Amino acid sequence: MVTIIPEIIRESITNLVKNGERSDGRAFYEYRGISLETGVIEKAEGSARVKIGNTQIMIGTKPQIGEPFPDTPNVGVLMTNSELLPMAAPDFEPGPPDERSVELSRVTDRCIREAGVVDLDKLVIIEGEKVWMIFLDLHVLDYDGNLIDAAVLGSIAALINTKIPETRIEDGEIIVDHEKMISLPVKEKALMTTFAKIGGELIVDPSLEEEQIMDARISIGIREDGSICAMQKGGANPLTKEEVIMAISKSQEITKELREHLPKN
Repeated sequence: MVTIIPEIIRESITNLVKNGERSDGRAFYEYRGISLETGVIEKAEGSARVKIGNTQIMIGTKPQIGEPFPDTPNVGVLMTNSELLPMAAPDFEPGPPDERSVELSRVTDRCIREAGVVDLDKLVIIEGEKVWMIFLDLHVLDYDGNLIDAAVLGSIAALINTKIPETRIEDGEIIVDHEKMISLPVKEKALMTTFAKIGGELIVDPSLEEEQIMDARISIGIREDGSICAMQKGGANPLTKEEVIMAISKSQEITKELREHLPKN
């Protein structure tokens, strides 16, 4: 669904940015307030609720035993799904996932997978036959811009919070010991930082009104060692080489601060 933005609003936000300001008073590289809780869904094996400004996402994990993919028989499975609940925004509708939901799932999954956040080798129960499958479900409760950063931050927190039963093989049978729950083998805390290009400037953590009038968007995933694990470009207009390099440099700084919100594992 295309949202029509009045030209006066577009000009107002753009002029503010050109003058070094933002409509909510933030600096160009300043996030809105962030809150993060874990263990918020009683029935889930791992969960988190993240808020960045008024954007809010609930994340739950569901481990189950299944068969590995044929092309990766020696590693566990991670699958990410997102749902944009109709109550989160006026233009979110029930039904099949739209392009925003698909992008959110894919970008979150790519960041987690490419960074090696979960040691999938340790999720193998019987090589080539049975592995742990981790289903990561994202539910957008309130949408006020910058879903990607919130989704990745909340997903990493939920994975850190996740427990799975200890398993062993006895007489060829898989024994699942629900009395002995162990933490998911999380070995990396990669996060993403999103920038919007408005009036020739890059600003971090765009609000909904900034997203609606931005020329371009770039989201960059950064591992703990500062290396890039994922990147996603959005918006109709291009970014210059210099702008991309600046965004990467700022992401490497900012993700260190975002990481402070994560629980210790």
